[in-house]
Amino acid sequence: MQVTIDPALINGTVAAPASKSYTQRVLAAALLHKGTTVIRNAGDSADEQAAKEIIQQLGAKVSFTAPGKIQVISAGVAPVSGHIHCGESGLAARLFTPIAALSSAAVTIEGAGSLLQRPMAGFNEVLPALGVTVTGFNGRLPVTVQGPLTPVSVSINGADGSQFLSGLLFAICAAATTRVAVGVAELKSKPYIDLTLEVLGHFGWPVVHHDYKEFSIDPSLFTSRDTVEIDAEGDWSSAAYLLVAGAIAGNIEVANLNINSKQADRAIIDVLRDCGASITVGADNISVAKSRMRAFEFDATDRPDLFPVLSILAACCDGESYIRGVHRLFHKESDRAQSISEMLENFAFPFSMEDDCLCITGVRKLQGTVIDGYNDHRIVMAAAIGALRANGPVDITCADAVKKSYPAFFTDLISCGAKCTFNQE
Repeated sequence: MQVTIDPALINGTVAAPASKSYTQRVLAAALLHKGTTVIRNAGDSADEQAAKEIIQQLGAKVSFTAPGKIQVISAGVAPVSGHIHCGESGLAARLFTPIAALSSAAVTIEGAGSLLQRPMAGFNEVLPALGVTVTGFNGRLPVTVQGPLTPVSVSINGADGSQFLSGLLFAICAAATTRVAVGVAELKSKPYIDLTLEVLGHFGWPVVHHDYKEFSIDPSLFTSRDTVEIDAEGDWSSAAYLLVAGAIAGNIEVANLNINSKQADRAIIDVLRDCGASITVGADNISVAKSRMRAFEFDATDRPDLFPVLSILAACCDGESYIRGVHRLFHKESDRAQSISEMLENFAFPFSMEDDCLCITGVRKLQGTVIDGYNDHRIVMAAAIGALRANGPVDITCADAVKKSYPAFFTDLISCGAKCTFNQE
């Protein structure tokens, strides 16, 4: 699908969708929890749907008791199929592979689209050390694992991100009977691990870390209850796009946000403050109004999902902005170093990318143009926000990629006054 977006001033209030990162972790915990889990404010993005289907294939019973409310009944991992399908979710692939390996049955983890090109670091190095047989693996999906996973102390390299570590922590918590430790070198995306630890703690499985270099799992500290109830947080990643829209093109309020969230992309508040945006922080909402803003510097190494929208924000600030952490862009839904560069070139504002840093010089107006969405939800959303500040219409391809994380993105944008026309490609 292609969308054409005309320049516009926006004004309105939007409730942030559920965080897919948070919901996927809660669904993993619900599978491992022996009892009932009630999840409120659950989302319906493609990644969340994939996680719901995965836990059912691994033995959980999932029912929808009301809009946005899910009940999960589980007795632990007991596969009903020899396959699980992760769609295009890198988190699902890395999170559920160690969890699937808790079973003595062979389970093949599959994916689709760009996920099949994304490296799955650590599987061959770490899982065999935990007694798991790994077959049919060439560094990318598909992969077949067969346990049962043995919970022993192990070390991993976290330089490629935190998702596989999250999966290991869930799996080891489920299997451990004595204290074990996971040593980690060069961990990236620490805020996402904080999110994992928060979910584990909510389910009664506290994990203690020592400067993110060692994670201690001690079953003597665990607690259990028959029913766990939890609210999925609103998504700061999605909210960041809306908040930048308000900062560059109008006035917007985003509700359904946990101001004290451990989500990595909550850092958008700090960036907006640093660049002088007109921002008001409420109890569970953020309001941002269009204002003249100055250049900023930000290290996105632990928050790479902010890169696309921060590049649009930087384009609308006076002066040269610097966003660091380019090396984290290469293995996403697209090669985001390339797709962001092409987006910026087509919007026609000065930038350079070198020494792990994206440097952007702000301009008054972006160029009306055509943007290749690369079937990447974050590129599509960033281009849509930039279009609001263009000097003419902007055509964006692969617009339905937003279903991966934020299916209602265009509906919410239109409700605030954006002018969008849709065409099937």
